[in-house]
Amino acid sequence: MTANEHREFGYLRVATVAPELRVGDPAFNVARVVESLERLAADGCAVAVFPELGLTGYTCGDLFFQRTLLAAASEALAVVAEATRGRAMVAVVGLPLEIETRLFNCAAVVAGGEVRGIVPKTFLPTSQEYYEERWFSRAGALGGASVFLHGAHVPVGTDLLFELTDRPHACIGVEICEDLWAVEPPSGRLALGGATLIVNPSASDELLGKAAYRRDLVRQQSARCLAAYAYAAAGPGESSTDLVFSGHNLLAECGLMLAETRRFAFEGDYVTADFDLERVAHERLCNSSFSAAGGGAFRRILFPLGEPVGEPGALRRSVARFPFVPVDASQRSENCREIFAIQATGLARRLRHTGSAKLVLGVSGGLDSTLAALVAVRALEKLGRPPADLLAVVMPGPGSTGRTQGNATALAEALGAELRVIPIGPAVAQHLADIDQPDGLHDATYENAHARERTQILMDIANQAGGIVVGTGDLSESALGWCTFNGDHMSMYHVNAGVPKTLVRHLVEWCAGEEFSGATSALLLDIAATPITPELLPLAADAALVQKTEETVGPYELHDFFLFQMVRCGFRPAKILALAELAFEGAYPRAELLRWLRVFLARFFAHQFKRSSMPDGPKVGTVALSPRGDWRMPSDASAATWMAEAEALIP
Repeated sequence: MTANEHREFGYLRVATVAPELRVGDPAFNVARVVESLERLAADGCAVAVFPELGLTGYTCGDLFFQRTLLAAASEALAVVAEATRGRAMVAVVGLPLEIETRLFNCAAVVAGGEVRGIVPKTFLPTSQEYYEERWFSRAGALGGASVFLHGAHVPVGTDLLFELTDRPHACIGVEICEDLWAVEPPSGRLALGGATLIVNPSASDELLGKAAYRRDLVRQQSARCLAAYAYAAAGPGESSTDLVFSGHNLLAECGLMLAETRRFAFEGDYVTADFDLERVAHERLCNSSFSAAGGGAFRRILFPLGEPVGEPGALRRSVARFPFVPVDASQRSENCREIFAIQATGLARRLRHTGSAKLVLGVSGGLDSTLAALVAVRALEKLGRPPADLLAVVMPGPGSTGRTQGNATALAEALGAELRVIPIGPAVAQHLADIDQPDGLHDATYENAHARERTQILMDIANQAGGIVVGTGDLSESALGWCTFNGDHMSMYHVNAGVPKTLVRHLVEWCAGEEFSGATSALLLDIAATPITPELLPLAADAALVQKTEETVGPYELHDFFLFQMVRCGFRPAKILALAELAFEGAYPRAELLRWLRVFLARFFAHQFKRSSMPDGPKVGTVALSPRGDWRMPSDASAATWMAEAEALIP
């Protein structure tokens, strides 16, 4: 990724560093800081965060009262400032600083050869192993708004925000160690004031179980603040008189842990990541709780970062090829269990409300209807009702294969559902003749007639049986409009409405492994391996399948990726394409990615009218397209702006 793209797309490379340290030796410590800055600048880092009191060491004790140490720390800060001159980098370093004849535990924000501001620590721990109030004053004791330092007046206070004027959405807020662990961390107020990146110079010691708690704390605070969070912890060079420090550095964004260092490295360690501040800004735009809260008054310190040295190279964050499907097998299994429970509970609630005698479901032998059937049986089980209250209707047509029809019938029998087989060929042929459809013309009218006939049968059977029709269409089909209006588009309850296609297969496979065994498990695995098709066109002369959905509409793995990046993250086509190139490297060339992206955009806009009248169905993840909930879009909105940007990407 080029430097211009990196900046244009809202990425900011940030490092947290736990350098080698000697307690009470600012000259040694600042040399390690400068070495780190040189290395990180060459690596394209825009912000480097160092530990709390890192220029002196956190564990100096009563040496903090020695003017020799305080003077050396101030001189070290001047060295750090000079090291940033001519470098497109912000350094955040910790040091003790005397202000108004009081001593404060401070973080200095340094850039462009200058100390841009000083932020004192708000909460001073003075219990158990901590004793900070012996040496330091609380931030509230400050009377002035600036301090004279190195021949210049420098802003000081907890009301400072540091805005990088040449980096989109880059605004830095600072809190220090215990501030994060307090009941109301300052980072909440800083985020509401506009800080998209919270940096935390820290000196958190290691105790049994504390690393996991710290990790969760940083991750959760990044989620609560809708912010990027950079946590730099003191390393094992600190005194081990009573405590041990590990250098546990963490980088999190909006609840996602991007990177962390190994712990207990005496030689020092650092970690980098590219924060997506455009996504942070998008999350805030969409969050009404955030927009309704006030952050108070802040002083904004504005300055440009300047041009970085060289290209940033590879993006320092993972881009999931399947954003709806966790890579980790245990997390994927847990997600499937949760989604299955949500779907079944939603359907059971609807069944309780209607008091219906039957659940009526068209079973095709494909993935979507299989998942719907499994959900239906679980919903009945929740209500203490027999699986025979599921009326499974198999409706073979000209595009049905022996494999799918055999699997559909076997599934209904394995689940204990009531089975009805109703061929639709004669009825559709009569209907096509009635409307003067030319014989042998297999166009959209021909295809949709079959889909609507199946829906008509299901609706009428539901009337006969006193039941409700359970829909099978999934989230991906809804996004693409890949459904027949008033055909499979319609039902009394759409159990798969919130499940993307890339996840449907995993849910069926999870059921095969967790919920069933033996022949039923093998049946489900065979269904999961069946090519995706609506079965609306006649088979070939050799009975081979002619119509494969992904050959017509495009790969679902790409469309689900585009859907997540556009709807969940709010990204524009150029950024979506750049991320797709990273996620699908080696699988699809750029031209093919762009081709299917244009298809996605065109279909997404053109078929909003189907989503505007979609049936009820449960939301199961962070992306949903219900017109009553997450996605409210005019049915006649123009795609021109999005398509123009996509067309501009064509070589």
